[in-house]
Amino acid sequence: MANFQDSFLNGANIDFIEGLYARYLENPESVDPSWRDMFAQSPGGRPLTTETSPKALRGGAALALPQAALVPAARPAAAGAQALVTQPEFVSSAVMGLQARVDQTVYAFRLRGHLLAQLDPLNRPRPVPEHVADLGMVSATHFTEAELEQLVDSDEVFPEKRVKLRDLLARLRRVYCGHIGVEFMSMYDSARRRWLMPRMEHTENRVQLSPEEQRRVLEKLSYAEGFETFLHTKYVGQKRFALDGGESLIPMLDTFLQVAAPLGVREVVIGMAHRGRLNVLTNILGKSPDLIFTEFDGPKDPTLYFGRGDVKYHMGFSSDYQTLSGHGVHLSLAFNPSHLEAVNPVVEGRVRAKQERSRDDGQQQVVPLLIHGDAAFIGQGVVAETLNLARLKGYDTGGTIHLVINNQVGFTTDPEDSRSSVYCTALAQMLDIPIFHVNADDAEACVHVMRLATEYRQTFKSDVVIDLVCFRRYGHNEGDEPAFTQPKMYELIRARGGVREAYARELVAAGRISEADAEAIRKAATDAYEKAHGKAKATREYKGPSFLEGLWKSFRGGADKDVPELDTGVPKERLKELLHKLAQVPEGFTPHRDVQRTVIQYRQTVADEDRPFAWTIGENLAYATLLADGYSVRLSGQDVERGTFTHRHAVVHDVKTGARHVALEHLQEKQGACHIYNSPLSEFGCLGYEYGYSLDTPDGLVVWEAQFGDFANNAQVIIDQFLAAGEAKWKRLSGLVLLLPHGYEGAGPEHSSARLERFLDLCADDNLQVCYPTTPAQMFHLLRRQVLRPWRKPLVVMTPKSLLRAPY
Repeated sequence: MANFQDSFLNGANIDFIEGLYARYLENPESVDPSWRDMFAQSPGGRPLTTETSPKALRGGAALALPQAALVPAARPAAAGAQALVTQPEFVSSAVMGLQARVDQTVYAFRLRGHLLAQLDPLNRPRPVPEHVADLGMVSATHFTEAELEQLVDSDEVFPEKRVKLRDLLARLRRVYCGHIGVEFMSMYDSARRRWLMPRMEHTENRVQLSPEEQRRVLEKLSYAEGFETFLHTKYVGQKRFALDGGESLIPMLDTFLQVAAPLGVREVVIGMAHRGRLNVLTNILGKSPDLIFTEFDGPKDPTLYFGRGDVKYHMGFSSDYQTLSGHGVHLSLAFNPSHLEAVNPVVEGRVRAKQERSRDDGQQQVVPLLIHGDAAFIGQGVVAETLNLARLKGYDTGGTIHLVINNQVGFTTDPEDSRSSVYCTALAQMLDIPIFHVNADDAEACVHVMRLATEYRQTFKSDVVIDLVCFRRYGHNEGDEPAFTQPKMYELIRARGGVREAYARELVAAGRISEADAEAIRKAATDAYEKAHGKAKATREYKGPSFLEGLWKSFRGGADKDVPELDTGVPKERLKELLHKLAQVPEGFTPHRDVQRTVIQYRQTVADEDRPFAWTIGENLAYATLLADGYSVRLSGQDVERGTFTHRHAVVHDVKTGARHVALEHLQEKQGACHIYNSPLSEFGCLGYEYGYSLDTPDGLVVWEAQFGDFANNAQVIIDQFLAAGEAKWKRLSGLVLLLPHGYEGAGPEHSSARLERFLDLCADDNLQVCYPTTPAQMFHLLRRQVLRPWRKPLVVMTPKSLLRAPY
């Protein structure tokens, strides 16, 4: 037997061995059986440890493996003879050295290839970070001509085991450095990486569309472009925040729905800001274009606008979408203010409420889709707050599809002045998810990425991000002159056509469609808009936002003068019975001794002896009585399980096992759903989420508590734009409750005032209830009244701090 130091398993071939071993750890089936056996036969029969890993060979040390492992493969013995290995099969150092470089190059393409991808429709050179050293491995000069002709292990880039190196590199360039760039190698979950790789590599990151499917993509592009062109000629200079330059969004959204429906999606809640919103309304949600044209012209009767307090590109809409496969998908586009990205947590909360109501425990049926702007995605803190909610038990919606319309410029601000990262999507790296970047001028690449993203979301119940790199043809709005600040960029934009024209030429050249047919599709779109415009001019019919439908039929808003007062009292014996339930813990459960004394025993004593009780009893009994009557209760916020001031103890913990007990969940066999969640240290995102949840929970109690009332000012956008104004602007009601603890008790100005004056300033036309209860009984009746009355208004409650434990 040759000396081990002279065998191929030594430091001279470390790169090759290390590459193989890394692949073995990720997926044992990806390496040759001989190597798989060798790695498995390490000391103790385990995979290589840190001490015996290939990295230990960096200094030239031998790999500590048994002698039998020195032979990659044994030749079959003659029939009937015992299989014996007498000589190792030596592997050429040159061959192994080449394969090691190949493996490193494949890894470099997967890890960094996106930095060389051709993403900009304007074909401007990309700045590449100088410190990224492994980009040299993907250059054409990394291998000799002779090496390019050799057969190498394909590392599953091809279905075939061995291919020519030249072919391997060509495929890797097409996959990772074409019109699609993918960030996915930093994901911790190797199963997700292995799921993605063959779907990208074996297809060369292209989608194979039938002629019918290509025609549909062309139709969607034609209607998208035709809509913007029509508005640009008929309503010159009016703001519409056009989609020109990003028209591929429309076939992408159509693809999402066509793919998602057979995978179980039955409802989609969409949140987006201004860019392309009107186009999405008409070409995806099916809002009749004549209604949109009327909103530009104004109705015959101007009084119809009374009570509508927002512009057309803030308005929401809902519809039923029928897919080609015959599936129906309900679509809801959320109303939103100009505060970019503020709608994100609102959408997530709505989706969670819909999932719970429909018992979509697998989170397959209701999906959130958020369409962002590039400058806003990287610039607005609520984006990070919303992303952080993605995997938290109280907020998880089973994965959001994020689509960034990347205009490559803010209002007037270039990317180098608006972010410190290579991509506007860098924030999403906080999650273990893939990020796709795609050139918006390649319609089929956009369709392919959307298919991948949709299938990924439904497979892994995970967020996924698509960065649609495009441009805006007319500036931030149509009355703006973008060449003031981006003259060179807009010189390029003015000199080029649109994606519809380019895709039509491509299909005609490939013989997939005739030039006459392509022109007929374009003309059909134009004619449809002309007809709708004629209808709008003739009728000038205005339809405001729909409201009080579906779940909301039995509820009302408006003034409270005709709202009947209800008896919110509960018989004393029933209260005692429920208080006894709140004092119970499971057998063998050991609460903290102070909790046992001040919470468990205190509840029992109050129930048994008719003593006056503190605030915590009144609040918890309000929840208990509502739950016992079948209403749902959701309570969230920072530290709400215990309560910031150690008063609520809605959740108690076993000091020996750490187990949790929520007495409100165990009142009786049949009761309403109880959800109590500590939130992350966030106000804007979390309050937005609860507002969204309340929009789809009119028949339950939804409560958000601030850690200190003053901290609600971090959520002022949600308070001002949604809670205080949602009914006036969008006809949307909410019964959300805000609990704002406060009190001047020496803790400084940020812990003393819930800013009562701010909420009073916001009150107008019965839009808010602002209450200052002073006894537990008032708190009890206040919370019950919020659910039992059919009148739905946000309720702001100024709650105490030290007085929480005072007996009344």
